[in-house]
Amino acid sequence: MEDAMTRTARRLLETTTGKLAPDPRANRLVPLVARGAAGRDTLAALALEQRWVIAADRRAFQYLAQRAAAEPETAAYFTALAEGEALAAQRLEAFAAACGVTEERAVAYDPLPGCQAYPAYAAWLALNGSPAETVLALHANFSAWGGYCATIAAALRRHYGFSGEACAFFDLFAEPSPVLEEQATAAVQAALDAGRLNERLVHRYGRLLQSYEAMFWHTLWERERGLPGQVD
Repeated sequence: MEDAMTRTARRLLETTTGKLAPDPRANRLVPLVARGAAGRDTLAALALEQRWVIAADRRAFQYLAQRAAAEPETAAYFTALAEGEALAAQRLEAFAAACGVTEERAVAYDPLPGCQAYPAYAAWLALNGSPAETVLALHANFSAWGGYCATIAAALRRHYGFSGEACAFFDLFAEPSPVLEEQATAAVQAALDAGRLNERLVHRYGRLLQSYEAMFWHTLWERERGLPGQVD
């Protein structure tokens, strides 16, 4: 039977995720993709922006793992995230190719500031954030990201005719990872047991992460709408 202490960590993960859940109406781009109404050029921009995000996040997670070396449960969580980003980078290439992205276009592409605010803040957390609080903030953010990925994966198959290989990047994140869930729980429990978890910081980190996540999608939505400043 699961002990009371573990349930405490899981309850905190669940309540934090609930409190930080974004307004479902805030993301205007994913519903467009879900209806098949987003242009393929916007999908290509999504792939190109993710190239930059993944590379930055992987390094941020690796650095967080190093900083948390004295907290093995927390370090294990960040190491797993970094490994996941490496796998995501591999799977992203099939999606990018299906969107018509060539290596020449990828090299010439200038990333949009609104899309890169999220990895910039993740890098700030890697340098300045408390690792245990960052675990909780990231866990909450990944819940929203996973839902977006599930919607996009289904839409790419239904409306755009993308293959399973081309959708594999989104499939990777569409379902919760039991292993990551266990590692996050262990990291949070260790912090609780040591009395070193500051929930005020958790919500500060989480609120900013969710805001920058929303900015990522809104920037691509603006690009889809052809608003000024949102071009390659």
